[in-house]
Amino acid sequence: MATEGGGKEMNEIKTQFTTREGLYKLLPHSEYSRPNRVPFNSQGSNPVRVSFVNLNDQSGNGDRLCFNVGRELYFYIYKGVRKAADLSKPIDKRIYKGTQPTCHDFNHLTATAESVSLLVGFSAGQVQLIDPIKKETSKLFNEEPAEHFCRQDDRMQGVLQDQN
Repeated sequence: MATEGGGKEMNEIKTQFTTREGLYKLLPHSEYSRPNRVPFNSQGSNPVRVSFVNLNDQSGNGDRLCFNVGRELYFYIYKGVRKAADLSKPIDKRIYKGTQPTCHDFNHLTATAESVSLLVGFSAGQVQLIDPIKKETSKLFNEEPAEHFCRQDDRMQGVLQDQN
C-alpha cells in the first residue's frame, strides 16, 4: 500500500492513501454530506426509493412499504425493524418494460385496509396511479412526451392534490 498526502512519520494522520482499488481521501463533513455529490455506484443505476403508509387495520399490522429495484416495484407488509418482512411473499410485484420507476408515494388521506392509492413516477416521464392491494391500475398520466419539463416530484404532488 502506497501512501500520499503526508504521513512521513508513523504517528502522523494521513489525509489520503492509495490502494489497488483506488484513491481514498479524507473529506470534510460538509463536502461528504452534501446532497448533490456523485453517487458511489458508477454504473448509472437508479437508487432504490422506499414509501411507507399506515392503513389502520384491525390486526395491528397496518404498516405497508413499497420499494423499487431497477424495473421492479414491490409492495409488502412492514412489521418494523425488529421483524424481517417475508420477501418471498409480496402483496404486489410489478415488472415494467421500457421504463423504470424512479419515485413513488402513497395517498395517506384515502388509504384503507381494502384499498390504497400509489402514484408511481417513471424514467420516461409517465405517472401511473395504481392500487397494490386490489392489484388494479387506475390511470396513466403524461403518456405522451410533453413539450415542457418539470421535476417528477412536482408532477406527483399535483396529481396527489387533484385526487383529494
